[in-house]
Amino acid sequence: MSGSSTVNAMKKVVQQLRFEASINRVKVSQAAAELQQFCLQNAHQDPLLTGGEVPGFLASLVYNARSLQTNSVATSLVV
Repeated sequence: MSGSSTVNAMKKVVQQLRFEASINRVKVSQAAAELQQFCLQNAHQDPLLTGGEVPGFLASLVYNARSLQTNSVATSLVV
């Protein structure tokens, strides 16, 4: 590595470190509490919890998960 490419690489590292240092951080316990509060406040709107209609791609995920669950139960009964 030449001198100028080493300097450029170090400048990029310093720039990345400055960027990471400027990020506002939140304690994990605080983030977990906020996430829990959000989930509890919005649970009544969650079709997976309320049994309502699940939109688009999510419906296929739910269907696939249910069929996998059914297949694994059937497989465990056969074995």
